[in-house]
Amino acid sequence: MRDITPITVARGDGIGPEITDAVLHVMTAAGARLKVEEVPAGEAVYKRGHPGGLDAAGWGSIRRTRVFLKGPITMPQGYGNKSLNVVARTTLGLFANVRPCVSYHPYVRTRHPRMDVVIIRENEEDLYAGIEHRQTDDVIQSVKLISRPGSERIVRYAFDFARSNHRQKVTAFVKDNVMKMTDGLFLKIFYEIAADYPEIKADHMIVDIGAARLADQPERFDVIVTLNLYGDIVSDIAAQLTGSVGLAGSANIGETCAMFEAIHGSAPMIAGQGIANPSGLLMAAVMMLVHIGQGDIAARIHNAWLKTIEDGIHTADIYARGLGRVRAGTGAFAEAVVERLGQTPVTMPPVGYSTMRPAYDGLNRLAPRVRALKELVGVDVFLQWSGGLPDDLAELILPLSTEALTLASISNRSQRVWPDGNADVFCTDHWRCRFLAHGGPVQHGAIVELLGRLAEAGIDFTQTENLCNFDGKAGFSSPGL
Repeated sequence: MRDITPITVARGDGIGPEITDAVLHVMTAAGARLKVEEVPAGEAVYKRGHPGGLDAAGWGSIRRTRVFLKGPITMPQGYGNKSLNVVARTTLGLFANVRPCVSYHPYVRTRHPRMDVVIIRENEEDLYAGIEHRQTDDVIQSVKLISRPGSERIVRYAFDFARSNHRQKVTAFVKDNVMKMTDGLFLKIFYEIAADYPEIKADHMIVDIGAARLADQPERFDVIVTLNLYGDIVSDIAAQLTGSVGLAGSANIGETCAMFEAIHGSAPMIAGQGIANPSGLLMAAVMMLVHIGQGDIAARIHNAWLKTIEDGIHTADIYARGLGRVRAGTGAFAEAVVERLGQTPVTMPPVGYSTMRPAYDGLNRLAPRVRALKELVGVDVFLQWSGGLPDDLAELILPLSTEALTLASISNRSQRVWPDGNADVFCTDHWRCRFLAHGGPVQHGAIVELLGRLAEAGIDFTQTENLCNFDGKAGFSSPGL
């Protein structure tokens, strides 16, 4: 008997239980070799005091099976709770989010009949790290973290995906014209790794024009790799372009664990009505079956699903006169897929998948680390102050400079306001005072001395950021002009 794979399943909230039932029914009928461990997840678990949406038993199951099929979740609003998706991705090391976005012309209405794009999104870093602070009455900050290893892993995964799936091009979406250091690092690594895949075309676009062109001409793209926030936005745009976000599944891949889900939400307004489209979660289950080495079952289900769509058996979200023949509910649609198991589509191309379980070895393929020469050359001190104009703040701060560190500039919301500041800049109560060393690098003690002087003067500093050179190159941005 062939191996049975244990998986963890959470039915979730809203329409989650009914679409999960439909998907499990299809997989069972197709002969999927699974041992299902069900765990509670979502709103009820949050309300029991688990801020990540899963309890200890749920996390234990996932760590044991290493495969998680998750229905959509409702997260209660308010501080303290964290998105289960974000927590699972970071806790389990699910660094790659993969979202195929395919048009099913002429059976599902779309303006882009030739669309076949895969969005590969970095999953652990960027603004989704969720590092936020309220610093003053006026200002809250969110920290954008981009690392070399994190960027290397996702970019290499994208090129490996393109190579193994016979894709021709990988496009990076970045905003390096503004975020020159963070997005600039990602783009630099993108082209470094692209050199290892000479048969695959590599290019990049600024994310705003890239998203616009994706919305207008998606057939220009093949595989898109991008940072976490951009990827979240762009992949939903791409899914909607195919005709409905209800058709798209999503895989979250790590070195040892993986999570599979539909990209849509829990849709509580239609929960229990039996009209939800299970296709997104079913396509996620297909990706899961490929991941665990049951590509034969994945192809059997996917082809039956394509034949169902071809035959005009459509749920309400994609049903349209002239395209759909039967408006089916959740259960009836799943049953139609089961009835077509073993069949293949006639007009749309059939699919096939390997029965070899994919291997992920990104951690073993990171570039060797060469430690840079790091020199401390200054400090940015952020503070809360509402005492007047920038010149007034400079007059207050300048005498507090030390022998090692001198006030060089003051900025407000990234705009330099002293010296020679623009009087038209609107200022809040959040200021950045940049102190630079003179006469060479300084020691940390010089910063401690400076902060002591500021504290004695009653200055309310809220944060500091050390300014360092790496191999003689500034590792910090300049104040805005």
